Amino acid sequence: MAESIVIIPTYNEIENIERMLHTVLDLSPAFHVLIVDDGSPDGTAAVVKSFQTDHSERIHLLERQGKLGLGTAYIAGFRWALEHGYELVYEMDCDFSHNPQDLPRLRQACIDGADVAVGSRYVKGGKVSNWPIGRILMSYFASVYVNTVLWLGVRDSTAGFKCYRAEVLRTIDLDRIRFIGYAFQIEMKYNARRLGFRIAEVPITFVDREFGTSKMSMNIFREAFLGVLQMRFRPIRAKQNT
Repeated sequence: MAESIVIIPTYNEIENIERMLHTVLDLSPAFHVLIVDDGSPDGTAAVVKSFQTDHSERIHLLERQGKLGLGTAYIAGFRWALEHGYELVYEMDCDFSHNPQDLPRLRQACIDGADVAVGSRYVKGGKVSNWPIGRILMSYFASVYVNTVLWLGVRDSTAGFKCYRAEVLRTIDLDRIRFIGYAFQIEMKYNARRLGFRIAEVPITFVDREFGTSKMSMNIFREAFLGVLQMRFRPIRAKQNT
């Protein structure tokens, strides 16, 4: 059993999935991959299955019926990873906005003592490429807003490129995570921080997708904005083991 598994949610990523799997498979040390596909009508899951023919130990697939939300995809992936004994669990987009070549750097941050390693656009050395200035400003000031309300202490609070130690995911009560859009990323960091885990930020370059369609929408943005206020007044409790 490898120590590391990368969870990648997909919906209509036929233009990116093959290149993504090839890239992750070529990394050292070895990373396993779990694709959580929400019934992509473009055949994304079929491509994953074709990779499983030669890489059955490293490429895994969870198929779900319909678009059920980013947060629920990751939580399904977290549960699968914990059940299968992985010690380091990663989140990453399939569109190459997150560079898979940065996975070993996130891993090293956790090896060096972090409980959660965040691929950060807004620490020294981090940057954003190919985004219009309006989108950059919206993202940056969203993180300012999150830190003002939650005192999170993470400069890139909305980042979705992360590595968790399994202990973090076992301690967070995943049944109580309520948001399914980009607010999910904030909620997971907030839970980890409030439960006493150490979060480290690793500088990355975030690149806007070249192929496929962005999943961002005004409803997702609204959920994140209002969700932060709800998180501020919602108690955080560790999962009770039974």
